[in-house]
Amino acid sequence: MERVLGIGGYFLRATDPAALTAWYRDVLGLPADGHGRWEQAPGPTVFAAFESGTDYFGSPAQQVMLNVRVRDLDAMLAQLRAAGVAVAGEVQEMPGVGRFGWVTDPEGNRIELWQPA
Repeated sequence: MERVLGIGGYFLRATDPAALTAWYRDVLGLPADGHGRWEQAPGPTVFAAFESGTDYFGSPAQQVMLNVRVRDLDAMLAQLRAAGVAVAGEVQEMPGVGRFGWVTDPEGNRIELWQPA
């Protein structure tokens, strides 16, 4: 049986695609090229389905949530706060999994930041 090799892309609608792409590049440091290609650091990826009524993604209108791995969650959240990014107040820790924080991009999409254990 053929199997998928990994996540090949993450696509989202935007009112201003160029501005949102620039935000991910300049604020989160996502170094995508002109075609959106990004060579990520090796590490785990989680694929999980949530109950349809979950509030974990923030707005009920948000059907999916991007989760990105970070080296130092506290430093990243401080950097984002200093840049005026909407940062959720709480940080959560799951023993053996890691620490999590959340931000909202300029289009209102909630993004999860994950510092793996």
